[in-house]
Formats: sequence, structure tokens, C-alpha cells
Amino acid sequence: MASGTSRPTTIYDVAALAKLSIATVSRVLQGTGPVSAKAKARVDQAARELNYVPLRAARSLAVQRHEAHGLVLPDLAGPFYGDLLMGYERWAGEHGQSVILTVTHGNADPQRSLRDLAGRVDGIVVHGNALDLPAVEDLRRAGVPIVLVAHPPVKGCDSVRSESAVSAEQLTSRLLDHGRENLLFVGDPASSYDVSERYAGYSAALRAHGLPVNEPERVPLTEESGTAQAMKLLKARESGESRAGGSGVNRPGGLVCANDELALAVLKGLAAGGVVVPDELVVTGWDDVMAARYVSPGLTTVRQPMAELGRLAAQRLHERVTGERTRARNDVLATELVLRDSCGTGPGDAMTAATE
Repeated sequence: MASGTSRPTTIYDVAALAKLSIATVSRVLQGTGPVSAKAKARVDQAARELNYVPLRAARSLAVQRHEAHGLVLPDLAGPFYGDLLMGYERWAGEHGQSVILTVTHGNADPQRSLRDLAGRVDGIVVHGNALDLPAVEDLRRAGVPIVLVAHPPVKGCDSVRSESAVSAEQLTSRLLDHGRENLLFVGDPASSYDVSERYAGYSAALRAHGLPVNEPERVPLTEESGTAQAMKLLKARESGESRAGGSGVNRPGGLVCANDELALAVLKGLAAGGVVVPDELVVTGWDDVMAARYVSPGLTTVRQPMAELGRLAAQRLHERVTGERTRARNDVLATELVLRDSCGTGPGDAMTAATE
């Protein structure tokens, strides 16, 4: 909104603040025609300060709807996003909504992509760290309905996420109760809110058992990182960095991986190197992707309702766009601990984790 008024911010306000012509500002905002890097920076700064949303979006919110949702994801790699998208698009399609997707990681100009998206949709769903908090706040202040997925709650925005901390504590406690020592958390807690919650649950279990909380192995949640972690363990094994008398310190007795992609790659790499899981060490994951139940040994993991996250996010955004609901709400979906052979437990033994 323009400062000191109730009218929407316009391109004229952006031009005045940036001290540039309307034509130059228009070229920057639309991404058409040549413009200097200095002018682009001034327009971007002015648009951020004014919480500028293209007028066509403001008009649609006040008078009519596009019947379209914007979905902002950090990435599309890995099986998680496919299930999330399936759940989202299925609900949206059943209710006559189209979905416009924007991926931010690797995007040369995510702010411009976001401004363009805001002008084409009725509201926006943001997953995880696809946008930083200032960008989310800018959208909220501009009156764009927002739903956050796998993100800590933000005042005025709906949020939908899966429970993580309790189930991670249950999983880690089970490993410790069954004599698995020197556990290592694999994944970077700083990479997302969900992973930070999983590490918090892991740490709580260690403290409850009177054990020190060790530093996680801070790696991306990718197949490549899992393969590298397996190679690291195999090198330690070959060089004799093992426990004296079978209880040494250097090699972990178990890996608590932050997602299944990491865990499955670790299992494959260890098997290729002759390490027997779970005899020599245990490996667990998170998500319960389809491959987790078909590998050998079957992967112990935490099942989160990925398609349901997408479905509920689409429903919550629709409620805010239509005015069916005006107050923000935070939904936390239950997760399920699925015990398989990679932690020494036979298939079919499972329990549901408590929710917040």
C-alpha cells in the first residue's frame, strides 16, 4: 500500500521512490528491454519498500478472482515434491483452481518472478525456505493471501506442517533403548525448519538418556551427500578407525538421516562396500518414500503425509481467498514411525507419533 493512504501502491509510486521514469520502471518490472544494473537495483529496492504488487493482482483480489493459486517451491528434486504437488493439484483441480509453479533455488531473479506471480494468482503457497521471511512479510502486508508449508508460523499467515520433533525423539530413543550407541544425525538443521525440528527431537532423546548432544553431519539432503557419507564411513572402516574391543569411538553405531534420499544412498553405498546393515550399524530416514519399503534391508523411517500436506495447503488457501475464513490457523499433521530391518526390527512394526 502507498504510504499514508489506503489505495494500492502503483507503478507511479515505485517510479517516484526510485526517481526513475515510468518507462524504465516498467521495463524492470516486466523484464523487457535494456536497463542498467543500477536502475534495476533502485526499482527492486523501491518495490520492496512499498510492498508493491502489480495492479492487476490488486484488482483481482478486490473485484474478481483468477481462479489460480501460486505455489512457490525451493526445488523440484527428490521424491518429496512430487507427492506434495500431486496432493495440491488434485484438490485444486477438483475445485476449479489452476496452479502456477515457481521454483526459487537457481532462479537468477526470484524477486521479479515473485512479483510476476503475485499478479497472476489469487494467493500464494510457500514451501519451506523457498522465500526468506522479509519476502513473506512483504506479500502479507500487500494483502496477498499466503499459506506456509513446512515453515514456522508467521503472524497473519496460515501454516501447514508435519510433526517432527516428537517422532524424531521417539525414533532416536528406540535406537538407544535397543543398545545402539554413538548415533550421528546426518543433515543440516539450518537447511529448513523441518530438519531443525528433527534434530531437536534427536537431541532431546540423547539428553533424556544422559548422553551429550553431538554436532550433526551438516550435509545437503541429497543422494550425492548420502553416497559421500557412505564413502566416508567405508574409508574410516578400512583405515581401522573403529572401536577398541568392539566399542570404539570414531565410527558411529547408527545414522539418523534427515530424509530418505540421504538414507537410501547411504544404504546402497555401505552395501557396495560390504558393510552389513543393521549388524554393523543402523540407518534410518524420514518421509517413507516408495523405495524405502522395497530396498533390502527395508528402511526404518518416519512417514509424513506429503500428499495430505499439499491437499490441505490448497484447501486453506482457497478458504482465505474466498473469504470463507479470515483468521489465520496453523495445522500440524501427525507422522508415523515405521520400523523396518535397517534398525534391526522386522517390517510391519509401526506406531503413530504424537502431534502438537
